[in-house]
Amino acid sequence: MLLQLSVRNIVLIDRLALEFAPGFNVITGETGAGKSMLVDALNLVLGGRARPELLRSGTDEAEVEALFEIAAGSRAAAKLEASGIPGDRELVVRRVLQAAGGGTAPRTPGPSSGAGAGRVEIRTRAYINGRLCTAAQLAEIASELCDIASQHESVSLTDPATHVDYLDAFGRLEGQREAVAAEVAALGEVSREFEALTAKERGRAEREDFLRWQIREIDEIDPREGEETEIEQERARLRHAERLQTTTKGAADRLYDGEGAICDALARLAAELEQVAAIDGSLSGHARVVDAARAELADAARALGRYAEAVEASPERLAEVEERAFRLQKLLRKHGPTTVDVRAHRAALDAELAAMEGATQRLAELAAKRAELVARVGVIARALSRKRREAADRLADAIGAELAQLGMGRARVIVEVTPATALGGAELVDGARLTRTGIDRVEFLIAPNRGEEPRPLRKIASGGELSRALLALKRVLADQGPAGTYVFDEVDAGVGGAIAEVIGRAIDDIARHRQVCCITHLPQIAALADAHFVVEKVESRGRTHASVRRLSPAERVDEIARMIGGIKVGDAAKRAAAEMLASKSG
Repeated sequence: MLLQLSVRNIVLIDRLALEFAPGFNVITGETGAGKSMLVDALNLVLGGRARPELLRSGTDEAEVEALFEIAAGSRAAAKLEASGIPGDRELVVRRVLQAAGGGTAPRTPGPSSGAGAGRVEIRTRAYINGRLCTAAQLAEIASELCDIASQHESVSLTDPATHVDYLDAFGRLEGQREAVAAEVAALGEVSREFEALTAKERGRAEREDFLRWQIREIDEIDPREGEETEIEQERARLRHAERLQTTTKGAADRLYDGEGAICDALARLAAELEQVAAIDGSLSGHARVVDAARAELADAARALGRYAEAVEASPERLAEVEERAFRLQKLLRKHGPTTVDVRAHRAALDAELAAMEGATQRLAELAAKRAELVARVGVIARALSRKRREAADRLADAIGAELAQLGMGRARVIVEVTPATALGGAELVDGARLTRTGIDRVEFLIAPNRGEEPRPLRKIASGGELSRALLALKRVLADQGPAGTYVFDEVDAGVGGAIAEVIGRAIDDIARHRQVCCITHLPQIAALADAHFVVEKVESRGRTHASVRRLSPAERVDEIARMIGGIKVGDAAKRAAAEMLASKSG
């Protein structure tokens, strides 16, 4: 429900703030007073096109802000939550217009105001609950807040994309539609997995050959864990075998085997220390240290001797090791940097190969599952389509009956249910595209006059006929439409007398289910409202301003009397106005 509308610098409006009532709100005023400016402002804040002429002349910025009350659990609340926009029971939507480049709208039209000359370029920003949003986000939420029907605008009912929702609501088909949506969602998951696996399968043979080649390459070398360190050490020994042998043999000789060996000298030194230790016992420990050193050096000498004997300069073995090291390094560069990494990669190749070998079976399982789901969803989608066709005839008759009461008795209404157009890659049921809403495309068609072919609502030429057609739709669907507020502009165009009262009663009936704002010239409609606003033009300091105010009960009598009697309001017009208002309250 629309609680408040604030407008600044839109056309003739300097600044105003309106608080709307629940139920039936009516806006009146003399011709040219600017009543439709409010519709322009509301349409703008709901994502409508920002036209340069909306910016008040002499200003460089305009703003419209609307405060809505939204019900917990409503589609509007769900869309806000899905978009991550904070909010509770109230929603503030704001739209700001600015003249591009810091210019201002011209104060008065002149020669430059012709087509293509002197036009003011406009840029806009939109906010939902204080958060900057895109035009797409604003349009997404707008259809849940307010529906505008005028000779120029209709936010949702002229959009064929919404017609299936209205038909399903009228036919109480939401349960069957949800069942179709659930099956389509399950089918989508299976289809996505099937397509992804199929795409992989197209390159399976090539990938499998590549995996097997990598496995063979690793298996041919079959590296041991830590082998890269071992082979580097052996290669170093083979390259420097002669030096290693000479050095270790020389060390063994100097320590133990050769003439004047260090171990012999230490043995003599230890014996001498033992002799003097008999004189001074404190020297015995030093004698033992020297003897222990001799023993350790003797062990080292024998080990060095064995090492020298084992070292062998082998060009053949060096060539083998060089070749092994080259191949191992090549493998490490590809899959390393260590043999641990290479062995882990080998295990991963095995796992991927095993998974690929099971893909054929999985594809068969998915194909069978998809065929089962298509068959199952096809059954319930066909059943939903049959129910829709039955409900379509009833809905068309109900709308036609409403139009007859609204002075369009010759109008013919068709609720057209046709197979949804097939698109590439879409699942098909009986040649129709399967979507979450089923297999149908729904559109409301109307022939306002006998002998005319039914046409889509958005192509009806007469604004009055369009407005009344939308009014009939909204009355039939009063408790089922998505928007919380309905706005009617010029819905009474070209009618009067009894038909005007019928239109007013129809709007009043809708207002029992939805908040309604109606701009009208007819007193029969204005008298039925719960809240009455009047638009007035005044001149101040050489400029024209538009103002809007809510009327008191006494002021309502005067305004409706003006609508009945014109400029000069007599007692008879006032009595008639009072009677009209009394009939509403009665």
